[in-house]
Amino acid sequence: MFHQSHLTDYDGVDITIASAEYVRYYCPEFEMQLKCTTQQRLLGAEHLAWSLERDRFLKLVNPKRFAPALLGVLLVPEDPDQLLDLSEAGLSSSSRMYWQHARELGAIEDGKASKTVHLPRSNLFDVSSLKGIMQAIGEGGQW
Repeated sequence: MFHQSHLTDYDGVDITIASAEYVRYYCPEFEMQLKCTTQQRLLGAEHLAWSLERDRFLKLVNPKRFAPALLGVLLVPEDPDQLLDLSEAGLSSSSRMYWQHARELGAIEDGKASKTVHLPRSNLFDVSSLKGIMQAIGEGGQW
């Protein structure tokens, strides 16, 4: 798996993630808009709530987008000393990222400057979910 960073996010994305060969496609990819916050209050029992500005929202959910797009919000501890733990067992982080497919974010009302979207807590961006996303795209399925 590899990624390509975007120096600017004129297209409403920060990174493109691509992978190897699958049953149907070689090197499938998706794009991702990334956000980061220490605001633990945004995390509810079922989802993480995030407000997107209108222009970013519209770019992310554009139905003419060629590659599938996701929104990812990384939730990090307020205390930087709690961000990483390094021991003989390895390097671990208390941060976690939640994601949602752009097509699941809905629409924005006319005249609204922003929209609050909900990223399910079940959509934890980890190795398993990343492999699942890539496999679904690579095999030509809907995800």
